[in-house]
Amino acid sequence: QPQLVESGGGLVQPGGSLRLSCAAPDSGFRLDRYAVGWFRQAPGKKREGVSCISQSGLSIDYVDSVKGRFTISRDNVKNTVTLQMNNLKPEDTAVYYCAAGPWFSSEYWEDEYTYWGQGTQVTVSS
Repeated sequence: QPQLVESGGGLVQPGGSLRLSCAAPDSGFRLDRYAVGWFRQAPGKKREGVSCISQSGLSIDYVDSVKGRFTISRDNVKNTVTLQMNNLKPEDTAVYYCAAGPWFSSEYWEDEYTYWGQGTQVTVSS
């Protein structure tokens, strides 16, 4: 039923890496027609933006807490958007969501994103 699906989450030690992928189960849904954002929600916390990429892929944003550690990219042949996460910290622990919308915005207004995935759990712990 969700139009987007996240994968790649799991348990990793501090300093480790994970690669998250956002895909559309229906091949008729083309991610390259939308701006895509990654969000995360830790237990008891409000959902927050992490990174976003424009439809063209030419505009990219990261929040300060992940800048220099995370990399967002898109592969239009595979119809996916990837979030490479390096040097993970315990405070990165959260459910990570991808979302697609018509406009790129570095302010991460959730109302601007029309389509959402179900989320994938990322746990950073020793």
